[in-house]
Amino acid sequence: MRSVKEADVSRKRIIVRCDFDDPIKDRMLIDDTRIRSNLPTLRYLLDKKSSLFLISKLGRPKGRDPNLSMRIVMDALSRYLGEQINFKEDLRQERLDKVTLLENLRFWPEEEAADLEFSKILASFGDLYVNECFATSHRGDASFIGIPKYLPSFAGLNLIREITQLKKLLEDPERPLIAIIGGAKLETKLPVINNLAKVSDKVLVAGKLMFEVGRQSLPTNVIVAPDYLDQKDIGPKSVEIFTKIIQTARTIVWNGPLGVFEAEKYLDGTRRVGEAVAASSAYKIIGGGDTIAALEKLGLLDKIDYVSTGGGAMLEFLAGKKLPGLVALGYY
Repeated sequence: MRSVKEADVSRKRIIVRCDFDDPIKDRMLIDDTRIRSNLPTLRYLLDKKSSLFLISKLGRPKGRDPNLSMRIVMDALSRYLGEQINFKEDLRQERLDKVTLLENLRFWPEEEAADLEFSKILASFGDLYVNECFATSHRGDASFIGIPKYLPSFAGLNLIREITQLKKLLEDPERPLIAIIGGAKLETKLPVINNLAKVSDKVLVAGKLMFEVGRQSLPTNVIVAPDYLDQKDIGPKSVEIFTKIIQTARTIVWNGPLGVFEAEKYLDGTRRVGEAVAASSAYKIIGGGDTIAALEKLGLLDKIDYVSTGGGAMLEFLAGKKLPGLVALGYY
């Protein structure tokens, strides 16, 4: 896998698979963390006098939905780049401006179908392709696996940083390494728990998962929260056990809240464990939208050393799965 810095991008047309999939409400951005994650790569390319063709998804539209149009991100993107953005609603061939933003990729069903003809059309807008969207690289969409079949392809700076951080967790963490896995969806997270158990000193399991693991045969270093409040938060005994383990850590990775944190009554477990993580001198990595939202709500996010933009992609990478978007770049 080659970095964008290894590419000859000077005065070239660059297709960048961006991650602009930030949360919105009433056609307004309510957070722009993901947009900002793309900026180092986009500014690097602009400094090289490249012209940019930016593609991304936003939300999960069913057909063309004006409430999920990429127009929503244009103002923020233009402000951060200091450039006027040309908006493109269709795939007709025409002269492109310095920075062109294509409408929501998911407005075309061919994107999720990984249609090769659609990939070829997208590829026709550039000389080179850069993947700067780690968060969706676990999907086999046309914009991830199709375009690299037609163009020289490279990894963006943030994507490389994501992989470097997560790879270090799996291969050379400072120990003890403590993993915290919360949330739900056992079928998604059980492979993560089992793979992290191979490389972690302890794996702490909470959230809805603590009820879903049931009779699963788990490795001995996996500790499932032993008590709970209304089946919606971990109890005081769990907090005490988790806190003592966290205090021994030199590296911490956390994905998934420990309770229904949106309700004040069930926020305490996530708050107290979050405070223990924040107070730790360990190197701390978190990922997943709900985990980020919970720690932001608690005012603890700035105590985290690295915040991954990927939820599902982070989990699949940590589970040892091959991500299609990275396969297409020749990572494995």
